[in-house]
Amino acid sequence: MRSSFVIRTLIVAGQGGEVNSHAAARARLRRGRGSTVRKLVRRVFRLGLLAGIGYAIWKYFEKQRSESGVGWEAQPFPYPPQPRERAEETAPTSRPLAGDAQPGGAQAWVEPNGETCPATHPVKAKMSSKIFHVPGGTNYDRTKPDRCYRDEAAAESDGLRKAAR
Repeated sequence: MRSSFVIRTLIVAGQGGEVNSHAAARARLRRGRGSTVRKLVRRVFRLGLLAGIGYAIWKYFEKQRSESGVGWEAQPFPYPPQPRERAEETAPTSRPLAGDAQPGGAQAWVEPNGETCPATHPVKAKMSSKIFHVPGGTNYDRTKPDRCYRDEAAAESDGLRKAAR
């Protein structure tokens, strides 16, 4: 039994069987790898095509919705946005809101002039952090305000807190 195995091995080796088997194995690996890469490229292309079609559909419906005149009004965090008609645009924040006008005629807050506040409203407020900075504070000079308040009391009454430093 052993001799027949040796004879078969010698015959295959004599015919260059080992060399051919290595070349065939390499060719199979190359074919398999190329096939895998080809499959990956096809899949990525198909996913990109699907994403493009989805985006086109989304833009179509977005355009239809915007032409209908219905919009969304942002709400504070835990509440979902509320639908509203476009004709009912809310007043811009530069105008004083109800309750902002004081008996003496002065407004509680105004829009900043670039990155500075007017002399009549020196308190700088950041609405994203709900913090206000007073003149002479550590970070007052580098704060880019969203609103400028008349005084600390006006900022606190609007729900803001004073900066720690």
